[in-house]
Amino acid sequence: MNFEQTDNAKAVAQMAKDFAEKEIRPYVMEWDESQELPLDTLKKMGELGLMGMLVPEEYGGAGMGYFEYVNGIVEISKVCGSVGLSMAAHNSLCTNHILSFGNEAQKKKYLPKLATCEHLGAWALTEPNTGSDAMRMKCTAKKEGNNWVINGTKCWITHGKSSDVIVAIVRTGELLDSHGMTAFVIERGNPGLSAGKKENKLGMRASETAEVIFNNCIVSEDAILGKEGEGFQQAMKILDGGRISIASLGLGIAKGAFEASVKYAKEREQFGQPIANFQAIGFKLADMALQIEAGELLTLQAADMKNKGMKVTKEGAYAKYYTSEVAVSVANDAVQIFGGYGYTKDFPVEKFYRDSKLCTIGEGTSEIQKLVIARELLKGN
Repeated sequence: MNFEQTDNAKAVAQMAKDFAEKEIRPYVMEWDESQELPLDTLKKMGELGLMGMLVPEEYGGAGMGYFEYVNGIVEISKVCGSVGLSMAAHNSLCTNHILSFGNEAQKKKYLPKLATCEHLGAWALTEPNTGSDAMRMKCTAKKEGNNWVINGTKCWITHGKSSDVIVAIVRTGELLDSHGMTAFVIERGNPGLSAGKKENKLGMRASETAEVIFNNCIVSEDAILGKEGEGFQQAMKILDGGRISIASLGLGIAKGAFEASVKYAKEREQFGQPIANFQAIGFKLADMALQIEAGELLTLQAADMKNKGMKVTKEGAYAKYYTSEVAVSVANDAVQIFGGYGYTKDFPVEKFYRDSKLCTIGEGTSEIQKLVIARELLKGN
């Protein structure tokens, strides 16, 4: 495996970094306090290709690979985890599901507007009583003539209120049947589709999380992605790739907290010298750097395999699990290095601390990642 950065990957990183400094950093706490989804900013990112990074150019996307994608999310997340999360969910979940399993007509209809973020995407799998246990979903689609009628509620949906297009996985067969679920692509204008409660969250407050409600939502047969009954298998494959994006998100948050800590440790003086000179602080920085380096290698390994078309179930889970926990650990140490200032909103690390926890929960908890890893390991023995 060669993880050396290509010129294109470096250019994407620099472009994302410059954009984040100019268009995101000045407004981070304003958006966090107001819990405002910065839709205009996401659309600007779409103009730069950051919201359609994996979409081929023939469908209006940037036509890039996973190394560029990782770099883009990392640089955005170093400044604001909320924007990084929205970028990850839009690219890896909704858009990638249509790219991976849609027919040619569906790709031509939806991908050009999603790739430029003219349309914002959402992906709906989780339900109120079926978080990790997706096989027990109660949101159903019933066949009526040439149409399907969807009823039920999805929750914890990124862009559940503001999205223009939603990919929803709902039950079309028997409960607990892995072939009893189907993926539908649904447009916001459908009269049977509405948004429910918007969550008031600890962190990632500028990335909208809301319920999606289906009330006799009528969709045509043409709305099915792939074939009837394939929804669960499709979702598992999408989550394999999605874990790379959440690993990148955690990596970006950790790097942002670490860089802020190094800068502060060099500037802050106690006992007549910078606190960076004290072993207690130096050891924390060393541990933070080591964890970030290991997390980055795991993430790049998964990205490299994904670029090659290889199965990444185990490696994606490795990266997502480890970097998520690293984000929390590094952000926690960052607050400690900042001391009392780290506990205030005048300094950046308290937000990294709040945002980091989502990485251990979203797109499969750390516990689920360990379950996935264990199953994959045991298959080979």
